[in-house]
Amino acid sequence: MTGIVIVGASGRMGRALVEAVIETEGATLVGATVRPESTLSGTDAGELVGKGRMNARVVNSLDAFADRQPVVIDFTTIEATLQHLAWCVSNAVPCVIGTTGFSAQQEAVIQAASEAIPVVYAPNFSVGVNVVFDLLDRAARVFGDSVDIEVLEAHHRHKVDAPSGTALAMGRVVADALDRDLEKVAVYGREGQTGARPREQIGFVTVRAGDVVGEHTVLFAADGERVEITHKASSRRTFANGAVRAAIWASQQNAGLYSMRDVLGL
Repeated sequence: MTGIVIVGASGRMGRALVEAVIETEGATLVGATVRPESTLSGTDAGELVGKGRMNARVVNSLDAFADRQPVVIDFTTIEATLQHLAWCVSNAVPCVIGTTGFSAQQEAVIQAASEAIPVVYAPNFSVGVNVVFDLLDRAARVFGDSVDIEVLEAHHRHKVDAPSGTALAMGRVVADALDRDLEKVAVYGREGQTGARPREQIGFVTVRAGDVVGEHTVLFAADGERVEITHKASSRRTFANGAVRAAIWASQQNAGLYSMRDVLGL
């Protein structure tokens, strides 16, 4: 049985993670954390999601769980995630990271941490999205330079980074398959007299509106036809279930940096 702690349990994703742990065979909810100013501190994590008391404390610090050696799942903010990751290294426990928007320098910190503990870091923990990554690689290699490629994504109004980590990951999969440097060919929105579109460009379109959980489409467009590969998430439980699956898997691994593709054996 894998003991799991959820950080940031008061948020929408945090609550979905708590519920997913409770309902997943092979996982047990050790507890959860919230910000110091939260009024939820001192409650039971099961009560946050209407599951009743689970003997899983909601506290302000991971220190309360040091003696339990849990796997930590973190879908919070960049700064908070790096702090939690440092705690995991200090306490020799695995960490599952679903936070996105890290800079290259911050990703280097994650890489360094993975030399001491198992770290599963992924832009998207949905099983379906990770299957889509494989489909995109295959499509890009077949089409080659014969198509224009655009990545379209939509999320709820509260998402703070753009494009989404998943959209960027999709762009990287396509760019790698075509032997292109995404940093050089990516275009993030267009305005004004842009001129004709160079074939090597990979465009990104971002929508932020309402309560959209997450939608991604990669468009391969040629003269006379186009192919669209799309993934739509209708519930955060999609990502939460994958993260819990990753936590159980990480508990059995040696130190290293892993992706959801590793978890799924893709």
